[in-house]
Amino acid sequence: MNSTLIIFLLYLLLIATPPCSLIASAASNWTLLHSNIGITAMHMQLLPNDRVVIYDRTDFGASNLSLANGECRIDAHDYVLKRDCTAHSIEYDVASNSFRPLMVQTDIWCSSGALMPDGSLLQTGGFNDGDHVVRVFKSCDTCDWVEITSALVKRRWYATNHILPGGRQIIIGGRRQYNYEFYPKLSKSEKAYSLPFLVQTNDPKLENNLYPFVFLTPDGKLFIFANNRAILFDYARNKVLKAYPEIPGGDPRNYPSTGSAVLLPMRIVQGKVAVVEVLVCGGAPKGAFVNAENGRFDKALKTCGRIQVSDPNPQWVMETMPLARVMGDMLLLPNGDVLIINGGSAGTAGWEYGRDPALYPVIYKPDNPFEDRFEAQVPTTIPRMYHSTALLIRDGRVLVGGSNPHIYYNFTDVLYPTELRLEAFLPPYLDPRCARSRPKITPDSQTEFGYGNRVVIRFRVVDELDPDSVMVTMVAPAFNTHSFSMNQRLLILEGGNTTKAIGKTKYQVIVTAPPSSNIAPGRHYLLFVVHRQVPSEGVWVKIG
Repeated sequence: MNSTLIIFLLYLLLIATPPCSLIASAASNWTLLHSNIGITAMHMQLLPNDRVVIYDRTDFGASNLSLANGECRIDAHDYVLKRDCTAHSIEYDVASNSFRPLMVQTDIWCSSGALMPDGSLLQTGGFNDGDHVVRVFKSCDTCDWVEITSALVKRRWYATNHILPGGRQIIIGGRRQYNYEFYPKLSKSEKAYSLPFLVQTNDPKLENNLYPFVFLTPDGKLFIFANNRAILFDYARNKVLKAYPEIPGGDPRNYPSTGSAVLLPMRIVQGKVAVVEVLVCGGAPKGAFVNAENGRFDKALKTCGRIQVSDPNPQWVMETMPLARVMGDMLLLPNGDVLIINGGSAGTAGWEYGRDPALYPVIYKPDNPFEDRFEAQVPTTIPRMYHSTALLIRDGRVLVGGSNPHIYYNFTDVLYPTELRLEAFLPPYLDPRCARSRPKITPDSQTEFGYGNRVVIRFRVVDELDPDSVMVTMVAPAFNTHSFSMNQRLLILEGGNTTKAIGKTKYQVIVTAPPSSNIAPGRHYLLFVVHRQVPSEGVWVKIG
């Protein structure tokens, strides 16, 4: 067979290949990034330089990673002073797949945080000597944590943070804290404010309302879900504006019953978001925690509740997942799908209380017909139980790490050993057969803009472009811990149908930036061009 014929046959094969969106067999995949990062990934936050801050807790005992330059700290856990020369936090560099140890002085266990407008991570609270501490991490090759002692009015352990339109964070709840406060403080006398909703949703001796699910709505209010119900809250006036119906079945969804939740993608049309929806999935049934304490591990919940927050008469619509899940994470993918990953199928969160690892991720497609929204994915081989994490990164992969259901590091003679491996989940859009449909944003695109600005995005696509299948999304990088991604939101920008060719394989789309800081608080976002449901690599943009 001569070379001309071979080239012709390859050309026929190429043009006959269906677009990625029509490849029913497009498959997800997994890759192991590190067999040992030295610590267990209990908390994770992506930074605007494509590095990830990861940390666990300082009172686990010695980790498997030494601090740099022979540094040590004194741990005062249980009033016993111990010298610890190992790291409990790292900075992971996505580009080089490398990491370096960081030094934390006080206990950051079960804490919370968010990115500030300048791109630094502001982290709040923790346990014991860390429960009133604020820590700031501004990334550079030699930078480390800076700790501000006594910066919080109340102890914050198992609290939730959310960035507000003005750039401050609100810190809500925590163990035995039925209140909220703000940071940074406007004055030294600024106090905490009572939130009776957290008292009302507290199950005596069980709680089931820790790490509440908190979302900023486009009118600048907060949707707060705790235990099995939710409110719309005006934090500026300390006023409950609306009480939502209890989720059908009445089972708890927050720690330690530990389901997860997302604010579904918000589409901006004519400068407004008309539909605002929240999805809550998984958790453990009533009584599961007490049963687990007594060695009986109830099957996890298999249901999701979806509610239109913006509806004048909102009601929960219940859906059923392919498998039961507790301690799962829910992540917004750049194309608007929701990834449900990690966790177990029985038991609850807590020391040794989870069973039956949920190895199969599930993708939820919010816009599909009701009966066709869930798709099971290729399973991992690594159980990700209590204290696991998952995080979207700029290239569209999802970092997955953690799992330590033990009071200390424990690698032997247990059901689920302390897990130090870091892996990546590759959603179906990263199937190599989708590569020709994948856009590539070019450097001449805008990366800084103000509210309501006209934004020009340019990109290339190898395959024939379908202009009607192009959209531009902005994703806020989330702080992930305990099955909840704080500050997570995805915006579908207006103007995706303005795509036009400006070269042989180069295109331009003009979109309108979000209209206000209620819809997009001023900070860094990842911007993606999505074509036939296949997202580009993201580019960092800043609005405000």
